[in-house]
Amino acid sequence: MKKNLIIFTILALFCSASMAQKPNTLTKKEIKQGWKLLFDGSTTKGWHTYLKDTVGAKWKVIEGAIVFDETQRRGGGDIVTNEEFENYELNLEWKISKGGNSGIIFNIQEDKKFPYTWMTGPEMQVLDNIDADDNKKENHLAGLLYDMSGDASLSKPKPVGEWNQVKLIQNKGHLTFWLNGIKTFDGQIGSEAWNALITNSKFKGNMFANFAKVNKGKIALQEHPGSSQWRNIKIRTL
Repeated sequence: MKKNLIIFTILALFCSASMAQKPNTLTKKEIKQGWKLLFDGSTTKGWHTYLKDTVGAKWKVIEGAIVFDETQRRGGGDIVTNEEFENYELNLEWKISKGGNSGIIFNIQEDKKFPYTWMTGPEMQVLDNIDADDNKKENHLAGLLYDMSGDASLSKPKPVGEWNQVKLIQNKGHLTFWLNGIKTFDGQIGSEAWNALITNSKFKGNMFANFAKVNKGKIALQEHPGSSQWRNIKIRTL
């Protein structure tokens, strides 16, 4: 009896593992719900370097992940989606190298008058909270609305080298962040409270006159010190 139970347990574990969803794929249920992949697992199709036509050499696809390779001398810059998005739910996974820093920037207005993605788009921070240089301010920690909102009590990233799960919802200007199942931000773009967050951040002043003014735009993965990896990037319209 005990032997049969052990065999049954092993078979159950094997079946469970074999039925686990492969990265960068959609289930039938997800397809029915309107999800679509922003990364196919093997190419950077659907993305380009900001203000350029193609993806730079620092961004590679390695073993089913988009990887920012800082060892490359040229071909950097943030990469952005070819499409713009407005009311949506975005899910993805990221992991960061020791001391690494990156971000998910959204609502980007891609125009030559804005040399950088962060001039128009707010950011969900991606960071090694322990060893990255940019860990001195609490609202600069992983999963938070960068330099605008949140503190250490909300930022609970996985250890370096492990995958973190992001959910970002923007619906009619209402913005909500989750990192690893923990809600890290909830607010309304353009509200009095939102504008106060901007006023008290580094995003005030003439350089940022167009920062976070709209709730529609492109989505970027940010170039920054350290190597970042990205997979299971999917989105659905709300």
